[in-house]
Amino acid sequence: QVQTVESGGGSVQAGGSLRLSCAASGNIFSINSMAWYRQAPGKQRELVAAITSAGTTNYADSVKGRFTISRVNAKKTVYLEMNSLKPEDTAVYYCNVGGLDSSLRSFGSWGQGTQVTVST
Repeated sequence: QVQTVESGGGSVQAGGSLRLSCAASGNIFSINSMAWYRQAPGKQRELVAAITSAGTTNYADSVKGRFTISRVNAKKTVYLEMNSLKPEDTAVYYCNVGGLDSSLRSFGSWGQGTQVTVST
């Protein structure tokens, strides 16, 4: 079983910064994709940023130039550095980790979510 735990959410004023962290643990053989999603009230969950094991990144247009995703493979951890935050960034942010478990079966694990609130 694989677990993912997020941390680092909170409340900040517009223009501020936050850093989210997500650590995966459990019976993991390898991790391929690590990503951050968010879901605002009344809206569908959307991809914010993703990073492969090779370090290739992908960002939603709405966060390009403001958010940076990174990972430390040895720690099985992914980060999301969020700068120049806007009220429309307010949402619950979820981490998703995909890879192979110790039985070489594919897994996809979601974290419990962390609230990010940006005020004007």
